[in-house]
Amino acid sequence: MDSSTLVAMVSIITAGLTIAIGGVGPALGEGRAVSTALSSLAQQPDAATTITRTLFVGLAMIESIAIYCFVVSMILIFANPFWNHVIAQAAK
Repeated sequence: MDSSTLVAMVSIITAGLTIAIGGVGPALGEGRAVSTALSSLAQQPDAATTITRTLFVGLAMIESIAIYCFVVSMILIFANPFWNHVIAQAAK
């Protein structure tokens, strides 16, 4: 197995793990945040606007983690920075 095949295999596996962990973690966090917000709304309906606004800001922050993981996996698959190193080593 040559080095370019090894870099491709490691990149694809890492991209898959990044998507898997980056999808499951924020999903669990969002579920817990919504559950807690609904519980808080049931206990204090007068604070609905504040709770809802804070919930949406928190959900946006949690979702940004998933988006960052997606971007990292796309970089590893399509714009891998290690390819230049592998190509330079192969040219020698």
